[in-house]
Amino acid sequence: MFQTTAREITFEEFLDWYPDGYGRYELYDGAIVEMQPTGTHEQVGGFTATKLAVEIDRYSMDCFIPRQAFVKPMGTHRSGYIPDVIVLNQAALEFEPLWKKRSTITKGETIRLAIEIVSTNWQDDYLTKLRDYEALSIPEYWIIDYLGLGGRRYIGFPKQPTLSIYNLVDGEYEVQQFRGSDRLISSAFPQLTLTAEQIFDSGKDF
Repeated sequence: MFQTTAREITFEEFLDWYPDGYGRYELYDGAIVEMQPTGTHEQVGGFTATKLAVEIDRYSMDCFIPRQAFVKPMGTHRSGYIPDVIVLNQAALEFEPLWKKRSTITKGETIRLAIEIVSTNWQDDYLTKLRDYEALSIPEYWIIDYLGLGGRRYIGFPKQPTLSIYNLVDGEYEVQQFRGSDRLISSAFPQLTLTAEQIFDSGKDF
């Protein structure tokens, strides 16, 4: 990714600026950053979203996966993120003031699950977004680190592909980590039968 402007702007200015139909951008402390996901990154995200969509349909869950949605952190007007995959509670959108016109979520309870797929900028997912998603009280947050890029204090050593699931408990995230044939344990999707390895392998060329 790369920073596109040196001038700090507000989230509202960012939304007004946002180009329609091309590119993918996030706002970090007033700086616009263009996201440049690899093809493998997109494969992993598409596979994960598809599996969750099947669960939503199978159990008639009152939620959906938008093509794109912004998440505005609490306590700042200079940041806004686009999770790689996000599952929204349908009924809660009625109480989101920026949803209809700006596709923006401001309340953690509207989000059933947020997922970030780690690229070279792993600090954003393990530090910045983890902090902001926790403060917003998003109940469940996945970090899919299919290349094992995260810092040692997050995924251990030797580094290996790791899927971290953070669940909000008494206002703080608690983490469970999954590797290889470990079956994921998700509060948001308790019937999900998916292993970490299946997600990691979805980005491989066979």
